[in-house]
Amino acid sequence: MSTARRLVSISVDEYLSGELRSTIKHEYVGGVVYAMAGGSNAHNMVKGNIFASLHQQLRGRPCRPFDSDTKIRIRLPNQVRFYYPDVSVVCRPNPQDDSFQDEPVVIVEVLSPETRRTDEGEKKDAYLTIPSLAAYLLVDPRSPSLVAFRRAEQGFVGQTYEGADAVVPLAEIGAELRLEEVYAGIEFPP
Repeated sequence: MSTARRLVSISVDEYLSGELRSTIKHEYVGGVVYAMAGGSNAHNMVKGNIFASLHQQLRGRPCRPFDSDTKIRIRLPNQVRFYYPDVSVVCRPNPQDDSFQDEPVVIVEVLSPETRRTDEGEKKDAYLTIPSLAAYLLVDPRSPSLVAFRRAEQGFVGQTYEGADAVVPLAEIGAELRLEEVYAGIEFPP
C-alpha cells in the first residue's frame, strides 16, 4: 500500500513573509509553495539580454521591465498564485515596498527542459487571465525561436518568430525585441 504525500497549505501572507527571508525563491499555487531551480548559463544569458534590451528601450518612459526577482500575483476565481517570470514589463506598478506586481503588460518566460511543460501549460493558462496582459512570450534558449501570444478580439493568438533576423514588435509598450540581440553570445548546438 502506498502512502500519499500530504501538501501543507499556507496563507498568502505567510508566503510573502517567508519569501522576504528566504535564500531561495518559491512560487505559490493556491496555498502550496514550490522551490525554484536555477537555470543554465544560456537561459540566464538570454534572460539578461531581453531585460537589458527592454530596460534600454523603456528608459525614461512609464513602462518598466522587471527581472526574475519580481513576482507576479495572479488572482484566479478559486485561488491566488505567485510566479517569478524571467522578465516582465509593467506600466502601472504596485507601490515600491510591495514584493510583487499585479498588472504586467508583457511577460517573458525562457524555456528549459524542466520548465517547458509548466511554462506552456499551467503558467500560460494563469497568465492569460491577467486583464492587463497584452503579450506572453516563450523563448527557446537552444535555438533562435520565440512564440508570442498576443491579446486579440477572439482571445490570445500565438505567432512564432524564428531566425536571428526576426524582430518581435511590442507595440503594447513601444518596444521591440530583435532576436539577434536576444541571442547575443549564445552558441547553438549543431
